[in-house]
Amino acid sequence: MSNTDLLIRTARSLCLLAIVVCVVCFNYPKNIASASHNLPTPPSNQAKGAALIDVQSGRLIFSQRGDEKMKIASLTKIMTAIVAIEHSSLDDEVKVSVRAAGKEGSSLYLKAGEKMTLRNLIFGLMLRSGNDAAVAIAEHVGGSVEGFAFLMNKKAEEIGLLGSHFMNPHGLDDPQHYSTPNDMARLTAYALHNKDFRNIVSTKVKSAPNPNESWDYKWVNKNKMLHLYEGADGVKTGYTKQALRCLVSSATRDGQQLAVVTLNDGDDWSDHRKLLDYGFNHFQLTEVIGAGEVVPGTAYQAVNTFRYPFASGEQEELRFRVVPRDVTSAAYALGDRGQIEFVLDRKVIGSIALAPALGQTERSDTREHETSSFRHSLHASFNALMFAGG
Repeated sequence: MSNTDLLIRTARSLCLLAIVVCVVCFNYPKNIASASHNLPTPPSNQAKGAALIDVQSGRLIFSQRGDEKMKIASLTKIMTAIVAIEHSSLDDEVKVSVRAAGKEGSSLYLKAGEKMTLRNLIFGLMLRSGNDAAVAIAEHVGGSVEGFAFLMNKKAEEIGLLGSHFMNPHGLDDPQHYSTPNDMARLTAYALHNKDFRNIVSTKVKSAPNPNESWDYKWVNKNKMLHLYEGADGVKTGYTKQALRCLVSSATRDGQQLAVVTLNDGDDWSDHRKLLDYGFNHFQLTEVIGAGEVVPGTAYQAVNTFRYPFASGEQEELRFRVVPRDVTSAAYALGDRGQIEFVLDRKVIGSIALAPALGQTERSDTREHETSSFRHSLHASFNALMFAGG
């Protein structure tokens, strides 16, 4: 480990220890509210509904009519793609049915009886928004369009999309087919954790064998954000006469990935650029504790790294509480020491598992501990100490 890395880790550990000292000395009550902050003003947009999410943490940075149910057009195919990826092998050979080949709307112009790998069908689905590909995928993975819709709704329930309901894999208008801006943001963040999904939606051009012609299929991604915005890496366009223009885009800068959703937005390319800039400029992903670091005042170490996109002034109000595992439990015997929860403005914003720290003496303590944030003056003094001398 370099001296710089050691200095950073020492700084974070001392910050956390300062928080513990505040609790001991001042006896802060449990669940005390953090000070409110005036978050940066988001840019205006033309969307009926919109959302901006940090992919790693899941923080909804911005939401506009975020929980209102709306039509989502071909943004539906984000769910279609991730369900197919999770339920089948991408190397499966799929036979295109008559029903799939004849599906109206945007199309890859597949022919009935044609065979294609599931992987290439998903590329065609996401780059060219092929409704014929959507039906072929649904029939292969779910046995039927109806069976696949069941899998879509099951997945929505699993990841907590409470305002969504899916009737088909393509997104053509149906009164019972809808989602919300916030749900689509959460779905996109979930899907972007899958490497196959990330690879597909970030592809600008894809070729695939065409068994019916002497030339291959060549699909150019309809998502112009891949060319318009630095770091853009996904994900899907959409349009129907009722939903109008819909767009989900993602971008990655300095290790942080953000995703934007707009529904019914006549100026979506511009609005996405502004919202992504807003997120990157004002909510930078910050490491709070690294994997293997000892939690001050305990005999535990963090199993994973915890990062969060803080606005200015928010990190000073961060609290954490250690929730130890019952020493008589089987999980404790297997090395699970509970978890550390991070709290901001009364809400748990994340948690990571704890393990025994090497060289530390453990105590049989099953109480829940909560820490208060260290005060702004202490934070400023600490920064001055760490960076004195230039």
